[in-house]
Amino acid sequence: MESVVPSVFLLMVNGQVESAQFPEYDDLYCKYCFVYGQDWAPTAVSWTLGPPLIGLEEGISQITSKSQDTRQLLTWNFPIDVTFKSTNPSGWPQIVLSVYGPDLFGNDVVRGYGVVHIPFSPGRHKRTIPMFVPESTSKVQKFTSWFMGRRPEYTDPKVVAQGEGREDIGMSVRKVASLSGPSQKG
Repeated sequence: MESVVPSVFLLMVNGQVESAQFPEYDDLYCKYCFVYGQDWAPTAVSWTLGPPLIGLEEGISQITSKSQDTRQLLTWNFPIDVTFKSTNPSGWPQIVLSVYGPDLFGNDVVRGYGVVHIPFSPGRHKRTIPMFVPESTSKVQKFTSWFMGRRPEYTDPKVVAQGEGREDIGMSVRKVASLSGPSQKG
């Protein structure tokens, strides 16, 4: 009896987190991570000239200051390069962005979370991602979190890519981040 080897397809993602607009904040940095289904896995790509390469599933950028023009743009140009393999499209990868910066007391606090699916079609794409922050649900909690310097944030940012577990959390949409680059299926 002959065993059948399941076929796989590859999804190559390369691009960058370009910039964001948070006019009221300065000196921000960005983190990214991927969320994907159980049939998906990051994989090494074997090139003929050199060893196989595995892209990073998560990363953290440098701290950037906003531009001095009217746009007040925070520019990271933070590179992303990863390849996934899968046997089926269910659980298509999503990228989760988290933006952090100092508060009045110098503590790093979250300034925004955002998530977007990796584009389904090959080619050059640019995505604008709405960013949101969790909010306390009562005025007492809001004051206490501000006073203690501990604002609400997720212990695992990947939760923003999932529907369950976010029903009772207050949120406010704040700003947007831009993500661009080619996406290729193999």
